[in-house]
Amino acid sequence: METRSNHVLVGAVVLILLAVLALFTVWIARVGGKAEKEYDIFFKQSVDGLAKGSAVAFSGVPSGQVKDISLWKPDPQYVRVRISVSEETPVLVGTTATVQGSFTSTSTIQLDGARKGAPPIVCPEPENTSVCPYGVPVIPTRAGGIGAILNSAPQLLERLSTLTERLTGMLSDKNQASIAGILENTNRLSDALADRGPEIAATLAQTRVAIQQAGNAAQSIGELAQTTNGVLASDVKPAMQNLNKAIAAAQQSAETLNAAIGDARPGLQAFSKQTVPEVGLLVRDLRVMSQSLAAVAEKVDQQGAGSLVGSSKLPDYKGK
Repeated sequence: METRSNHVLVGAVVLILLAVLALFTVWIARVGGKAEKEYDIFFKQSVDGLAKGSAVAFSGVPSGQVKDISLWKPDPQYVRVRISVSEETPVLVGTTATVQGSFTSTSTIQLDGARKGAPPIVCPEPENTSVCPYGVPVIPTRAGGIGAILNSAPQLLERLSTLTERLTGMLSDKNQASIAGILENTNRLSDALADRGPEIAATLAQTRVAIQQAGNAAQSIGELAQTTNGVLASDVKPAMQNLNKAIAAAQQSAETLNAAIGDARPGLQAFSKQTVPEVGLLVRDLRVMSQSLAAVAEKVDQQGAGSLVGSSKLPDYKGK
């Protein structure tokens, strides 16, 4: 019994010493290690190649590792990735996360985009489950690298398929026959142009001559215009000077006539007030005289000259 009790006591002491050693090791690791911060990242894309323990780099500098990867239960389109980075890593507002894939090794998470003077990414107080659903700050994502290419691959394939279908429809038998006809007509047109080459060359030569003649005619017209300007300058100017002199003389004559009329105006007024009424009386007397002479002439014509000296003879009276 005593031997068995000693073995139990020795075993208990060894276990206690091992537990104390483990706690001491963990304490040493915490004291010697750097403090870390945890963040959640929700990727709406494939995280192929990413696993627990994958590296996390900030602008290419190793800063932490991936702690956990799982589908987000509220929306399976998203993959929740929990990362831990050193406390000195500047995860500020504006920082984004991307999955950097590789064909030869596991993928990594790249953090970048921090701006100087921006505040760090933290959970609001009180905590908002829509912003921090798991109690740690959330880093927004940005599509990039091979992951973005792989995500856009289905759309590219669909567009390539659509383009292929359209090309197939364009190159149908009917369209090929139409294209062959167009090429044949083009060949005929080329042959016709080749046959008409000399005529086209002659037409171009004539056109060149016509253009040259038009240029000569334009030059002649310019020279004629210059000559006309000279004639106008040498002949028209003297004529205009003579015309101006004639107009000045006519104006002077008109002024003289106006002065003469002004001097004769008193005599004209006396003539119109005195002489004109007397002339009117004379004309009236002459009219009366002419009427009397007309009556005398008519009487002489009817009764003879004796009617001027004697009275007219009365007719004989005969009794019944």
